[in-house]
Amino acid sequence: MANRRSVPQIVESISPASCTVDHRLEVLRGLPFFHDLSHERLEEINRQFRSYDVEAGATIYMSGDRTERLYVVAHGRVKLLRHSASGEDTVLDILATGEMFGTLAALGDVTYPDTAEAQTFSCVLGIGAHDFQAILERSPDVALRVLGIVAKRLQEAHTTISQISTTPAEARVAAALVKLAGKLGVPDERGTLIQTRISRQDIAAMTGTTTETASRVMSQLRRDGVIESGRQWIVVIDLPRLTEIAEMA
Repeated sequence: MANRRSVPQIVESISPASCTVDHRLEVLRGLPFFHDLSHERLEEINRQFRSYDVEAGATIYMSGDRTERLYVVAHGRVKLLRHSASGEDTVLDILATGEMFGTLAALGDVTYPDTAEAQTFSCVLGIGAHDFQAILERSPDVALRVLGIVAKRLQEAHTTISQISTTPAEARVAAALVKLAGKLGVPDERGTLIQTRISRQDIAAMTGTTTETASRVMSQLRRDGVIESGRQWIVVIDLPRLTEIAEMA
């Protein structure tokens, strides 16, 4: 227990003023749709995105809602959730700056497959179907990238299904932790600190396994000295070893 209390608690402070035009342009430039557009064209596209300040815990959209906007995280963290039959929410992913979420009919979806909720105070950029369609019509190269991304999504979905049936649970859990460490981790004296509340049920949902299996794997990783964890944090102590487990066939 002493080790758990020793892990620092980082308080993330995000100001609404941080979603400046320059920052918006930087975030949009990082999207695969727009990465090589001219500065002038990117400025035009930026004007078609709306900026939303979202309080921690606020819902951005609900699973089953009709698709209205494609979003990108400009600042903060956004959780993607799945609602279970018992009424509980499980975390599918936690998104950081520069990551897209939501969808549009133009990308092949009529309703949102998940619920998006701000984990911290966040600034998100959103674009509606009409404005996104206008971008596609004016920029054929962007339209081609959109088709490529849709194809990639389908391939990733197929790969995920294949991995669930062929990859050991230990590797899937380790891969999820490596991914979270890369997106959300900050340097800590003991390793890489992921400070966010992630339950064993969440880990199970992320990796296509049962809660019992996720708990068993996490416990083994702790016993092996690869990770340490508390109620709202995980420290990856041995990232090379965790990566090795994640790549286990």
